[in-house]
Amino acid sequence: MLNTVVQSPDIDVLMNDIGRKAKAAARPLGFASSETKNRALNAMADAILAGKDHILAENAKDLRDVAGTEMLASFVDRLTLNDKRVADMAEGIRAIAALKDPVGEVIATWDRPNGLKIERVRTPLGVIGVIFESRPNVTADAGALCLKAGNAVILRCGSDSRRSSQAIHECLVQGLKAAGLPEHAIQLVPVTDRQAVGAMLRGLDGAIDVIVPRGGKSLVARVQSEARVPVFAHLEGLCHIYVDASADLAMAKEIVVNAKMRRTGICGAVETILVDSAVAGSHLQPILEVLSAAGCEIRGSSAVVAAAAGITPATEEDWSTEYLDAIVSVALVDGISCAIAHIQKYSSNHTEAVLAEDPQVVERFFTEVDSAILLHNASTQFADGGEFGMGAEIGIATGKMHARGPVGVEQLTSFKYRVHGTGQTRP
Repeated sequence: MLNTVVQSPDIDVLMNDIGRKAKAAARPLGFASSETKNRALNAMADAILAGKDHILAENAKDLRDVAGTEMLASFVDRLTLNDKRVADMAEGIRAIAALKDPVGEVIATWDRPNGLKIERVRTPLGVIGVIFESRPNVTADAGALCLKAGNAVILRCGSDSRRSSQAIHECLVQGLKAAGLPEHAIQLVPVTDRQAVGAMLRGLDGAIDVIVPRGGKSLVARVQSEARVPVFAHLEGLCHIYVDASADLAMAKEIVVNAKMRRTGICGAVETILVDSAVAGSHLQPILEVLSAAGCEIRGSSAVVAAAAGITPATEEDWSTEYLDAIVSVALVDGISCAIAHIQKYSSNHTEAVLAEDPQVVERFFTEVDSAILLHNASTQFADGGEFGMGAEIGIATGKMHARGPVGVEQLTSFKYRVHGTGQTRP
């Protein structure tokens, strides 16, 4: 077993050693062939399927540890693995293997008047640190995505998913070895001490090139506050749906239930529904009824409470809360302008959807709403790298620098310039 849980007297020494090994592994990964990387990825998928019983047994231990705690049901759902989720994990790795290799891709090329030919070419970032909570599947997704993009990765899971993540990591290392790639290309931090997170945020003596946090608001806030290396911030998913007066009611009912209730604990679950007051009489009650029938608690604005019986009044806090539970806030708004104003005030810039048949409304929504992902007549639960054809994702970046939206293989690369000359000198 490559990574056993240890309690080191000096976490910084341990972590810096992990950093050195990752940096050493990153170099051969940077120019590894697509065939070699894909061979490793497919071997990882095979190992996960072969090791399913062990992975599920370790996951059961993690679940026993959190039983009886105050952990939200949504977090327990994220932690839980089953036959299908393990199979999906393996299939996700195969999907990543099937993607085009981004490394070496010529993004742009142009010629200068002096005869120089300039190319912008994709290159790996180097070493990526991924800090995540409660989601053992991130071990597989992040490890596979980073490998495909030619990066080494250091994974630090939450203590609640330690055993599950370790079992999955063992399968990833098997794949690396099968393809003759450095086994330290994908490392799992073997300690649960929070000091290890601090060491990663300081960059491990220059080893880490970028940090990706995947977890709750407090984790992301700490990473953004303390990190001395660039961060791909995955902020909370305070997602909105605006139901316009032109929306098809049958479609709207189906979409809002799916967006809220398919999986309430994911970042793409809708948290606030805005309904055009022009159709309050025809659309509001049917939407509230299907949500309630699906087991969703509804917290409404004063106008919603006045229009429908039995609705809990929403507080100001509700409009800025990521519930990650079967709870949704609902408000009536005076058309697209008021809907956009509400979203601008409360959104985390993750994902928003507009349900409308009026193309002018859709165009305004797409032009004026500044979130990473915008959808028209579709569930917010499509905010997922796998659904975008990326195979998987490390997270949804809500910032505006370098990566935005689902962080897949292309977002895990940088670029360099190659300049071809024929003897030119600069005067």
